[in-house]
Amino acid sequence: MHEGHNDHKDIHFRVMSTLYETMYILRPDLGDEAVDDAISRYQDMLKEGGAEDIETQHRGKRRLAYEINRHREGIYIQMNYEAPGTVIAPMERAMRLSEDVIRYLTIVFEEPEEGSDDESDLPESTESAAPLGS
Repeated sequence: MHEGHNDHKDIHFRVMSTLYETMYILRPDLGDEAVDDAISRYQDMLKEGGAEDIETQHRGKRRLAYEINRHREGIYIQMNYEAPGTVIAPMERAMRLSEDVIRYLTIVFEEPEEGSDDESDLPESTESAAPLGS
């Protein structure tokens, strides 16, 4: 039997998740507690937005290739995660407004097509449409 107009209630939408990597640079004069707070803040934003498999790596303090906001060094943090695209803009906005973050960049990892043995089809990263943060 056909139920007519009630069929649409059984439709469930699955939010597509994509693999992302966000690298951000914190001011070099931040203490360990402030660095940990910043890391937690952005991880929590991702989790609240539905991100999964969040891997965060503290890359340490490194010399910058060029001076940024009178800083010659920065504390590098890398996050790899799977998330819907809707979580990126709010997180990057928070980074842009933060005085602790001096640069950030999010890239999207494209999955290789299934059934391909060619090495040229290995996952490659492509820069997202988001501009390099300041």
